[in-house]
Amino acid sequence: MTTKSTKRSAASRKAKGVSTRRTRPGGRAGGKAIDRPFAAATLARAAEIASQYQLVIAREENVGFLGRTVEMPYAMADGPTLEACAAATLEATTVAVATMIEQGERPPSPAREGKRDAQVNIRLTAEEKLTLEESSRAAGFRSVSDFIRAAALDRSR
Repeated sequence: MTTKSTKRSAASRKAKGVSTRRTRPGGRAGGKAIDRPFAAATLARAAEIASQYQLVIAREENVGFLGRTVEMPYAMADGPTLEACAAATLEATTVAVATMIEQGERPPSPAREGKRDAQVNIRLTAEEKLTLEESSRAAGFRSVSDFIRAAALDRSR
């Protein structure tokens, strides 16, 4: 549904010589349009990165198989066979990585490298923080983060 203000905005941008074509998600003014290919070098680099990611594929009643990667869980694809799903998931992930590269963002490292580049933030009371700091020091950890990570991972296994 297009509103009058949207039409006016598009007409105004067009009159000023600004492209009215939509950009990829997360695009910014002057971003590249969706309906054009990636540069060959960008696509090749993205395919190399995506090929190192860990695939997660599950059987799905309505589509056959549904796939994603550990590193980019929101880039998903499906397929009637395991092989078709894997190929479609690799393609979807490659496109997502290529988009990140184009926008100057750094794609996630492959999970098998074990790099800690994901972050979780939690809020604590002052008393909880003090308790965790004391417990982490007593257990010989360098930081509260290391203590929390070890305790949470031990409990989740």
